[in-house]
Parts: sequence; structure tokens; C-alpha cells
Amino acid sequence: MRDPYDVLGVPRGADEAQVKKAFRRLAKEHHPDRNKDNPKAQRAFSEVNQAYEIVGDKEKRAKFDRGEIDAEGKPRFQGHEGFGGGRGGAGFDPFGFETMARRGGSGARTGPQGFDPNDLFADLFAQSAGGARRGQANQGPAKGADLTATLEVSFVEAANGTKKRVAIGARELDLSIPAGIENGKQMRLRGQGKPSLEGGAPGDLLVTVLVQPHPLFTVDGADLRLDLPLTLDEAVLGGPVQVPTLSGSVELRVPAGTQGGKTLRLKGKGLPRPEGPGDLYVRLLVILPADDAELTEIAANIRALRPYRVRGPQFDA
Repeated sequence: MRDPYDVLGVPRGADEAQVKKAFRRLAKEHHPDRNKDNPKAQRAFSEVNQAYEIVGDKEKRAKFDRGEIDAEGKPRFQGHEGFGGGRGGAGFDPFGFETMARRGGSGARTGPQGFDPNDLFADLFAQSAGGARRGQANQGPAKGADLTATLEVSFVEAANGTKKRVAIGARELDLSIPAGIENGKQMRLRGQGKPSLEGGAPGDLLVTVLVQPHPLFTVDGADLRLDLPLTLDEAVLGGPVQVPTLSGSVELRVPAGTQGGKTLRLKGKGLPRPEGPGDLYVRLLVILPADDAELTEIAANIRALRPYRVRGPQFDA
């Protein structure tokens, strides 16, 4: 696989917001639902998901930057820490001189009772090769490949949490969507990927959650924002009005004489978060009735008999 930074089109110094923005853009561009007859786009979508799994994870990104894992998240071979297992101090014998002494020679003689210089390199090679074999054995058989999938959920489902069924080939899996999940978030189902060809653990299933936009709410961090139309009499006289929220309609009391554009806050009616839910900010928009002759006459009388200014001198040309 290519360098994950190149796949996402971000520099190595990119912050979390830049990485997430690039991922969302590319995931949307190459989404299989938009490119059903384009296998190249589907491969690109899988590659983007794999790259985001590395660069979008703080721990994996640090390991990749240090060269500890490759672009697929697999450990790289780090080599040997030195002859003799990396031991140091007074008892450190890097070239096996104690072994030479036990063989009965100082290095000047050869033969059955002496030291053959070739034995030194043979021992070192055997130790090195043995260490490499032990390292491979400790890693165990390679795990199976990971699979990727996408799942679309409604805005309300993402906000409140839900259970969804994901189809993976001939299989179907139930997935619990946590409340407040963000668009583009990737969930990992361990052991639900491809089986290992070497008898190791199966791979994982990586599901990217795509949240559909809401027709009324816009997201601002943990908060939600909503434009609420008001009639002229509601703005002038005030009174209770019904406001939609994620958990159903609630009553909001509009103060008498409310100006258009005024924003009221409904505390705790935003998106759920571990630190506490956000708020819902309601902007009031005053809508005049259309083709109302009586209202037109009232406005004409106000202009003629009771004119008033709402714009200061800074608005004058």
C-alpha cells in the first residue's frame, strides 16, 4: 500500500482536523454508493479507509512515523540490538571470549584443543540467525486481512444511538452505533475480517459510519442550531411555541417584542458527549404574512404618523 499521507493528500505535519477533513472528502468522493460501476473508485475507497486507520489513530500514526509499523499497520523488522542480546556492564562478553577460554585457547592456536577463528564467526552467525527465528516464532502466524464496509445512518440515529445490520458478502452482522457518533467515524469489529491463511487470528472488519444531514439541525461541535420561523403576532405579543429536538418537541416561550434574529438556548438539547450533552440554539426568524392589505395599511400609518429609526448614522451613505 502507498504511504498513507500520500493517500490522504496531507503533509506529515497535518493536525487532526486536517486529516479528518481530507478523509471525509475522499470517502465521500469514492463512496461505493456513488461509484457502483467503478471498481477503481471502490479500491480507492478501501485505500482511503486503510490510510485513515493509520494517520487518524494517534498511537498508530506515531508508530508509523517512527518506522515501527508499515502502511498496513504491520510491525516492521527492527533488526538486532547488538551481539550477545544487548547486555552491557562488567559481565558483557560481546565476542564470546569466555567461550574461547573454556575451549582452551587464547586465539593463537587452532585444532581440537585450541581456538579456530572461524568458530567465532560461526557462533555469531548461529546466535544471530537463532534470534531472528525466535523473533518470528514469537510473532506467531500472520493474522487474516481486514475488511472494510460503510454504513449510512440517519442524523437522529447517530445522535441517539441505534443498532444496525451490516451485510458483508453472505454474512450479516449486528452493529451497535454509540450515541453521538460523528460522520466518518470508523468502528472496528475484531475477528470479523478474512480468515488467516497461516492458521492465525482472523482479520478485523472496519466499518465507516456516514451520517446523513438533517433538514433542520446543523452541527456546531456538541451543539445544534435551528432556525425557527415566527409569525408577526408571535414576535410582537410573545407566547409559547413548539420547537423540535432530538428527543421530540418541547415548548419554548418567546418574549413579547422579540426581534428577528434573536437566539434562544435550550440547555442540554444538543448532541450527547461523554463530558455532557451540548445545547440547542434557536434563532427566531420573523415571517410577515403575504398580500395582507390590513397590515399594509397599518405599516403606512406607522410610516406617516409614528416613524422610527433602526439604523444608526454608520449605515448612511
